[in-house]
Amino acid sequence: MADEATTTKATDIFSALADPTRLRMLMALSRCELCVCDLASVCGISQSGVSHQLRLLRDRGLVAFRRDGQRAVYRLADDHVRTLIAEGLEHASEERVS
Repeated sequence: MADEATTTKATDIFSALADPTRLRMLMALSRCELCVCDLASVCGISQSGVSHQLRLLRDRGLVAFRRDGQRAVYRLADDHVRTLIAEGLEHASEERVS
């Protein structure tokens, strides 16, 4: 069994993935790096809304950024995040037989 700190961290990651807007943002970032304005366009929300969601995703260690002049360009933090998204989407698309 994982220790308490690891369990809490994993729970925080899964709660961040549980929001449709954040998941759309992560899916977009799994394809390429994007700035806030591009993410706003892709997700259909305001730049302010994107910034708010990115702050939570950064705090959970799911996204990272780099400076490109005046703007910040975001990407997935690592391949673990890409795998979590791909596995979750694959699992969700499976047909269930009861």
